[in-house]
This record gives sequence, structure tokens and C-alpha cells, in this order.
Amino acid sequence: MKGATKVSMAHHITKQVHEKFKIFTGALAADNTIGKLAGKVSDFAKKSKAAAKSIGVAYLESTKLLVITLGYRSDQEGYPINLHCIPMGKIDPSNHDFGALEKAMAKATSHHKNIICHELYLTGHKI
Repeated sequence: MKGATKVSMAHHITKQVHEKFKIFTGALAADNTIGKLAGKVSDFAKKSKAAAKSIGVAYLESTKLLVITLGYRSDQEGYPINLHCIPMGKIDPSNHDFGALEKAMAKATSHHKNIICHELYLTGHKI
């Protein structure tokens, strides 16, 4: 039974492996969310029939730009994706206690179904 589990897990992991990437950049929306970039990423996945596998997000404080990277495969059946931005509130990373943030993230899942990926981006904005 253990051998069958290892083969099954390796099979699922292999389906996630990807070598293609698309990069999107833009300013934050007025409410500090990803705004129009969410639609651009979704539109790309739909038009290119991409099978999304990973997403990355970085906020470049010095330029006030958000960078979103989408890792995908084109040799698998594509599917629609949607990106949502949910403010988690103010955090203080210097105290090393992220329990409140973890709870806020878990609570946010009640508003969206089929979450397969999550990313955090931190800004200097006060909420």
C-alpha cells in the first residue's frame, strides 16, 4: 500500500510542474487591492487556455508597483481562474506572532470556493 501512495503522490506532483510564466505589473487600485490586474491575469489564462499552476506576488514599495507572476502549462487542458484580493489588516512582523493573520486568512476562505493558491503582499499603507 505504501508504494501505491508514493506513486499516486508523485503523479499529482508531476501535474503541478510547469515551465511557462507570464508576468503582469501595475499600480495598486485606490483601495490598495490588485484591482485591474486580477482581470488581466484571468483574461490571459482564458485566452491562452493555460492550466495555471502557481502564482507569485510582490509589491515593490519603492516604485509602488505590484508584480504578479503566473506559472502555467499549455500541454494540459486550460481552465478559468479568478484572483481576489482580501485585505488582512495591519500586521507587525517584528513580534513573530502571526496567529491573528492565520485566523484572518482562514476566515477569508469562507467567502471564496476552490482556493488553490494564496499569496501575501505587504504595503506600508495603514488600514
